Amino acid sequence: MKWLGVYMSYELKCLSCGCRSENMLEFRCPNCGGITTVRIHLNFKKGEVNKKRFDVWRYAKLFPYVKKDNIITLGEGWTPLVKFSENLYFKLENLNPTGSFKDRGSTVLISALHEQVKKVGGYLSEDSSGNAGASIAAYAARAGVKAKIYVPENVSGPKLNQIMFYGADVVKVSGSRAHVADEAQKADKGKFYVGHIFHPIFRDGIRSLAYEVAEQFVWHVPERVYLPVSAGTLLLGVIEGFKHLLKSAVADFMPKIVACQTSQVSPLHHRFKNLSYTPPEKISSLADALVSTNPPLLETMTKSLRAANGDTVMVEEEEIFQAFKELANQGFFVEPSSAVAYAAYKKQLKVGEAASGEKTLIVLTGNGLKSALKPT
Repeated sequence: MKWLGVYMSYELKCLSCGCRSENMLEFRCPNCGGITTVRIHLNFKKGEVNKKRFDVWRYAKLFPYVKKDNIITLGEGWTPLVKFSENLYFKLENLNPTGSFKDRGSTVLISALHEQVKKVGGYLSEDSSGNAGASIAAYAARAGVKAKIYVPENVSGPKLNQIMFYGADVVKVSGSRAHVADEAQKADKGKFYVGHIFHPIFRDGIRSLAYEVAEQFVWHVPERVYLPVSAGTLLLGVIEGFKHLLKSAVADFMPKIVACQTSQVSPLHHRFKNLSYTPPEKISSLADALVSTNPPLLETMTKSLRAANGDTVMVEEEEIFQAFKELANQGFFVEPSSAVAYAAYKKQLKVGEAASGEKTLIVLTGNGLKSALKPT
């Protein structure tokens, strides 16, 4: 059947009602309007890794809905794995082409959809004033597809400049962040919404990070993985990737996935720990890429993290700043939002919730050049 993909190798399925869809351009369930996800019905096989490629498409066989001739790449993926101390490693996602891990989702999403959009003379719509907006704009430019990025009215800074330099149309929207998303999703002639939070193919592209980690650790996955979490695309993609490796008997166990958030923006931490959460009226955190106080995927994140036996950590502003400076002083210039994961690791280590003897990976998600933070 067509909706099960090529030789039943994948399917688009609603997380709420289980309804299947055959339209790769849809980001919501046609039956109930719920969030859809991609299910891959293929095992990971080491022998099928394309060792001649050093990008996300090293694992092209695991993204069967993308035709080889349609791949749009800027060389994303296969980022360095650096040993920082005896058992602590950094995955340098800040070295992706547009400076963040979001390129993993963008290369898969744009590769899967650009031909269909071109055929009808359409354009791509996204809501983001940050890394996702820049990434979608870059890959759309590479594919020769028009992109329109909806951003908050008062947005400014290096990321907005990056979006504009890639040639995307920028639409400034007044009101809340949710209103920006609503405007981006409004139906219009030729518009195809590819919002990174909602679109299942974007999230699916993040799976490649888990594959790389396993391969770079010579198929022995780390015991703990720390990553900053906001809207949840990184968290959900990494969990799915490691689950796939475990199911395929490539990994021996599921790493302890630790979702790291700030005290200002920590809805997942509070939900996971069964605590009440009241977001601030105005976010003033150094971690300006972590701003989702009411993420649409919160229930999905909580359920997935619990099923994976993961954990959450919340850190304060001073802890973020100190972690940011410590990383920079060691030569790792990342966004303060990336430093949240390192701060969380240090916090757990200090109170004995993590051990220095455990092989641990911290994902450094964004480039420090994107930050407006200035030295004092």
